[in-house]
Amino acid sequence: MKQVRFIFCLLFFIIIAFGCSVKTERMHPQKVRGLADTVGFAHLGFQMDSIAERIKRLYPEKVSGQPEDGWKTAICPHDDYTYAGWLYSALLKNIKAKTVIIFGVAHKAKNFNLDNRLVFDSFDFWHGAYGNVRVSGLREQIIKSLPADLYEVNDSMQIVEHSVEALVPFLQKQNPKTEIVSILVPYMRLNRMDSIGSQLSKVLYSIMAEEKLRWGEDLVLLISSDAVHYGDEDWGGKNYATFGTDSLGYQKAVALEKEIINTCFAGELSFGNAARFFNYTVSSDDYKEYKWTWCGRYSIPFGLLTSVHLQEIFQEKPLIGYPVGYGTSIDHPELPVNDLGMGKTAIANLHHWVGYPAIGFR
Repeated sequence: MKQVRFIFCLLFFIIIAFGCSVKTERMHPQKVRGLADTVGFAHLGFQMDSIAERIKRLYPEKVSGQPEDGWKTAICPHDDYTYAGWLYSALLKNIKAKTVIIFGVAHKAKNFNLDNRLVFDSFDFWHGAYGNVRVSGLREQIIKSLPADLYEVNDSMQIVEHSVEALVPFLQKQNPKTEIVSILVPYMRLNRMDSIGSQLSKVLYSIMAEEKLRWGEDLVLLISSDAVHYGDEDWGGKNYATFGTDSLGYQKAVALEKEIINTCFAGELSFGNAARFFNYTVSSDDYKEYKWTWCGRYSIPFGLLTSVHLQEIFQEKPLIGYPVGYGTSIDHPELPVNDLGMGKTAIANLHHWVGYPAIGFR
């Protein structure tokens, strides 16, 4: 009888505990960040599986070779997979870490009056092609450790921004246990970037030491950015065709792109690299205006400066940049995606094209 009574009591408490947990979950439902773009990116598992296989089959020379030591920091494009898919694959296969801090672009920062501070979200998960992707607990540790005037939590901005969302399916395909932290970088002055990047690097170092996380193995910094947005058509009435829209103008624009990559990202990473890129892309008269239209004119230098400061705290040699590849939306055959229920979010021709950088740092 005692055993029966014990089992009955145990079952009773299990039922009560289960009921409490269900009630708690209903009172505090998990927040999932949905999708901003269901056309250009994969949002279902079968789509991502097909994208990965087609990239290997159609661009073998671009993505071949075994991954080397993982990146500590990297720059990845975020345009439609049909245009930029092979660059995602070639770069992100060297992401080894479970936790990925993604510095994204804040394309619509003007609409939210955002500048000179980082933008976090408060979601528990992000939608992934294979199920929801968990937001790392490191986000709350970072937020609690940063001075309040250096950031804000703005889910409305995060919901409409696609530059982080684009990278998640590739990361999840490679590691189903991937966890992310999304940090958007809106309009920001260079000295402000350096100041915030310095403080963020100290916070990251402290967290990594406490959690025993290794940079490049357990945690990686990933920067989202497309390269130049070029042409005189479909750019909201603006003309970005600095060198014209014929084949010669295209060649000149690509030559400048490669100059930027080789002088800002190849070799030892330093403050000078980030400042040089900022000066290439941001107007000297108004830090909120383009000089050369890379949408990551803030996310890139901020991510690089954070990396420089973090490397200095570790008292290690400077990171070395390795350009993995560069492409444009018109320099190679498009990846077929229409049969997958995907497509294009913009045209691609000499009057409207985009460049794509893939850079790794270790």
